[in-house]
Amino acid sequence: MPLHMIKLCVGVAKVETLERRVAKNQWLTVNTRMTPKRADEIEDGGSLFWVMKGSVTCRMPILDISTSGEGKSKMCLIKLAGEVIRTAPQARRPFQGWRYLEPKDAPRDLSTMEAGELPDDFARQLREMGAW
Repeated sequence: MPLHMIKLCVGVAKVETLERRVAKNQWLTVNTRMTPKRADEIEDGGSLFWVMKGSVTCRMPILDISTSGEGKSKMCLIKLAGEVIRTAPQARRPFQGWRYLEPKDAPRDLSTMEAGELPDDFARQLREMGAW
């Protein structure tokens, strides 16, 4: 199973905003200071899970991880697929940078969940919003 990454989605409060930006070819590359030591495992089908307002809400598949520059100008470039996949909400406390996310700890995609796996009122709200 591939390894994933998790990162705060700074400046974006809703999945819809991220989807609009991705549709305009924005947010397809994420810059970070540190390059993951386990990049090979992540590139083998991993995703970047986004935390918005204290909750994991969606993910984007990772296509490539590369490093550019040297010394103080060195940075990691994470190239993402132009696809936003909504996930079951999962609470997360704030943190700096990014973290590894093991597959067993990753929230499931909403498209693969059964109605009985969510509280009734939450499933109803998702259907009303058109998210599920």
